[in-house]
Amino acid sequence: MSKDLLVNLYSLEEYVTPSPFKVVRILSPDIFKLESFIAKHFNQGWVSEIRAGCYKSNPTVFIAYDETGIIGFAGYDCTAKGMFGPTGVDPRYRGHGIGRALLLTTLRAMREDGYAYAIIGGGEEKAHFYQKCVGATLIEQKTSIYQRLIK
Repeated sequence: MSKDLLVNLYSLEEYVTPSPFKVVRILSPDIFKLESFIAKHFNQGWVSEIRAGCYKSNPTVFIAYDETGIIGFAGYDCTAKGMFGPTGVDPRYRGHGIGRALLLTTLRAMREDGYAYAIIGGGEEKAHFYQKCVGATLIEQKTSIYQRLIK
């Protein structure tokens, strides 16, 4: 079981998304494009999690895109309240600040929704990235929301 991480949302730095891509809250006509993108580059479990965030009256999912289409995504409150994720960037676009832009945009939205802290579920594998970008810390835990997954 991968450990979760904790982020203080009041210590986030100001950040401007680098061009040539944009990060926006998803609109319902683009949900099918995002689901296809996630299924192609990641997995069906993430499609289900993100779908939960897309179909809220104020979606909790952000997409990064350029002239080619969707190149990344991030969500919150998809699997449990106060949780960031899932998130992913097309492997061809990694290393260009897209993941960081999605992370910071999404965490700022959580702060605007009234959260003081965010949990990054199962983020231990990428802990260095989250620590560097937002000062995330590992949470010592014995259980996880994901222990309820059907095997």
